[in-house]
Amino acid sequence: MLTILFDGVAYGMILFVLACGLSVTMGLMNFVNLAHGAFAMFGGYVTVLAMQRLGLPFLWALPAAFLAAALAGLLLERLVYRPMYAKSHLDQVMFSIGLVFMAVAGADYLMGSSQQFVQLPAWLSGRFDLAGIGVGRYRLFIILLCGALAFAMQWGFTRTRFGSRLRAAVDDARVARGLGIPVNRLFALTFAFGSGLAGLGGALGIELMGLDPTFPLKFMIYFLIVVTVGGTSTISGPFFAAMLLGVADVAGKYLVPQLGAFIIYALMVVLLITRPHGLFARSRA
Repeated sequence: MLTILFDGVAYGMILFVLACGLSVTMGLMNFVNLAHGAFAMFGGYVTVLAMQRLGLPFLWALPAAFLAAALAGLLLERLVYRPMYAKSHLDQVMFSIGLVFMAVAGADYLMGSSQQFVQLPAWLSGRFDLAGIGVGRYRLFIILLCGALAFAMQWGFTRTRFGSRLRAAVDDARVARGLGIPVNRLFALTFAFGSGLAGLGGALGIELMGLDPTFPLKFMIYFLIVVTVGGTSTISGPFFAAMLLGVADVAGKYLVPQLGAFIIYALMVVLLITRPHGLFARSRA
């Protein structure tokens, strides 16, 4: 059971990094970006190409995936996404789902439909026993790295000047503009950062989740569950939602595989009934 819990936490950490950018995007700009998984797939393919074609080591390929996805997000935010901010949610959904299918077709044409793999360094491969618990080295690496990212994002959101301006823009963009805060620039940088996180999550998740052109479609519902259950007003909400989802999914597959994804959907329904605005949503008037 402790091994299942450990593997579930590692899986939840990957889901958090993948979905956190979507949570920030929806919370900040009220934009339903279903194409968020395409940035994760892009980061995964950048990692594969950097390691297989350029010979970069795994730890150097991770920042390359983050930067490539962030630059792609910044470019698309300026050229494609910004005109859609004022549209209805239905228009945004149709627009972003169209981008997903375009990304899937493009990846299939350029990279092929087969699964992609990366060669982890020797010090990240294998498992070791710790007090009777089977601990995977790569999963431990994911937990430590993603945990540090979650702490840094929470600190940056609540303790820095950038975070203060961001929260002001979230609460009332018009007043923030009146105070001289560059709201559009903040949103663009935040969108790029969220896209970069998705790319990093896609790179880290190759070993656990696989990588093929259907990646954005297969895991879209997982990202939406994390954001819906965790809420969009805090970083801690999606973090704990991802932990719950990861542990429930891994435990279900180990203990009752015949139920499939029933467990995580049942958990989602229960949490949405008890906490309809998210796990740590602020009270509303």
